[in-house]
Amino acid sequence: MRADRLVSLVLLLRQHGRLSAAALARELEVSTRTVLRDIEALSAAGVPVYAERGRHGGFALLPGFRTELTGLNHDEALALLVAGSRRGAQAFGLGSALASAMLKVVDALPESYRDTAAGAAERLLIDPETDLLSRRLVAEEVPDAIAAEVLRAVFAGHKLRIHYAAADQTPKWRTVDPIGLVTVRDRGYLLATRSGADRTYRLSRVLAAKELAEPAQRPDRVDLDRAWQERSTQFRAGGDQVTVLVRVDPARREELVGTALAVRAEEADSDGWLRLEVTFQDPRHAEWALWQLTTNAEALAPQWLRNSLRNRAAAIATRYGVSS
Repeated sequence: MRADRLVSLVLLLRQHGRLSAAALARELEVSTRTVLRDIEALSAAGVPVYAERGRHGGFALLPGFRTELTGLNHDEALALLVAGSRRGAQAFGLGSALASAMLKVVDALPESYRDTAAGAAERLLIDPETDLLSRRLVAEEVPDAIAAEVLRAVFAGHKLRIHYAAADQTPKWRTVDPIGLVTVRDRGYLLATRSGADRTYRLSRVLAAKELAEPAQRPDRVDLDRAWQERSTQFRAGGDQVTVLVRVDPARREELVGTALAVRAEEADSDGWLRLEVTFQDPRHAEWALWQLTTNAEALAPQWLRNSLRNRAAAIATRYGVSS
């Protein structure tokens, strides 16, 4: 909305002091012509914005033009800034809204808090894009138009029509009753019901969405944390799950457990390794998880898993064998 953009423009000038039309256009994701029209609208509304000519010129506000929010203390402001650094909002298409909100929070702080809180927030990094092994943690992309439509239906309590591409299935249209949204490791999920049955949809697999005018059939209040736990339990109990017996180096235990659905039993062997009974979603999942651990783990049962890992290792050895 234009009103939100005008506020963001003022806050950008407050924080940076002077910005060119091109820089403002990049920040606001609009054209320079739109920025110039917004500057004219602000001037007409009495906002003291003026242009500075020359090579290093741009637009600026007269000193002292600001509003203050005095209800926040330093720690509260720091908490907001740190929360604003999380990437979870991206999963729901709220990244630009979050950035705008953070601008408003910083600008509204009393000057005594602003610099110290912003400086302290720079010392904290939440959920970086890569881990210590430089493995990139890629958040799933959800088009803004789809995310906005889903959000509107969830907040308004209306039915939602989605074109959904389930794994290994042809995309189909479904009409659902949205309950809430959950983000886990930068993946967004829609919790809903369809014909009275619980359903969970991955937002990245929603190809199109349309909010309907019909009210959704759902309770007035919901405990999303409890609902997510219940659905997670149902998920772990379904599918082509397999349980395997494996020996693992204690140093790699957390890596194994982190990929498994559940650990059903665990004990230490005489050589210090751990013997675990672990459940995976399906045979392919089990083979992949054990293969990642190379010689730091050994599948003891079932036999098909041992055979599969042996065949894969033999194929690799053949590929890299000494050529004559």
